[in-house]
Amino acid sequence: MTQEETFVSFGEQGAQLTYGSYLRLPQLLDSQHLESDPPAHDELLFITIHQVYELWFKQLLHEAGAARDAMMSATGASSDRVWWAQHLLNRVHVIERVLVHQVDVLETMTPQDFLEFRQRLAPASGFQSVQFRELEFLSGAKDASYVERFRGITAQEQQHLDARLAEPSLWDGFVHVLGARGLAAGTDDEIRDSMRTAAHNRSAYAEVWALSEALLQHDELAASWRARHVVMVERMIGAKSGTGGSSGATYLRSRLPMQYYPLLWELRSAL
Repeated sequence: MTQEETFVSFGEQGAQLTYGSYLRLPQLLDSQHLESDPPAHDELLFITIHQVYELWFKQLLHEAGAARDAMMSATGASSDRVWWAQHLLNRVHVIERVLVHQVDVLETMTPQDFLEFRQRLAPASGFQSVQFRELEFLSGAKDASYVERFRGITAQEQQHLDARLAEPSLWDGFVHVLGARGLAAGTDDEIRDSMRTAAHNRSAYAEVWALSEALLQHDELAASWRARHVVMVERMIGAKSGTGGSSGATYLRSRLPMQYYPLLWELRSAL
């Protein structure tokens, strides 16, 4: 049999699958359309960075959702699901570190360069990132008021946000693991007591402790991104209002104290 006879075609209509067709590169690379006229040099960078963020948000939702599902399916006799959840959360951590460092790339743009096209962005705003809000909801910071404050989102995006509010969060998954390991988790006080038990008896509750640390790492890295982001915004536009009508850096600073898992942070004071 010749090499030509053994050749196999893949893809749509039996066409050969290539690097470009598999990654949908023609569509992907045609997704950066500048609004400025004449074109501002740094607008391409601005669009690219934010599109990359959205791709990473999509991946984070994929990994965090799978981690939550693994925790929700954990049983007292099986540890493989808890291990899988921790493994996926470790991947979440690595991606979140990338998100923080991406701000460095954006900061190569000067305030003057940004002002060349910033006025063309209104009323679009990062506040309208549905996936970012989904990630907060999935992590455990559910606030229905944010859904009400969204403007200009599609019916499908509305459904996504509503679904995230209704479905279990990563915290719900962790609470399920506590119960599956025989630890009381019906109230916040029971969770505090159970976590103190796990902290002081890590040989018996190694998986519970490791999983709680993985969640706390996720919380810390999310806070690191928020802090890095607000400093970048202040460096870029100072005290100006956001393009979507928010108070800009003032609003972003108000979000800095948020914690996904306050009980895990409180545990440090109780050890």
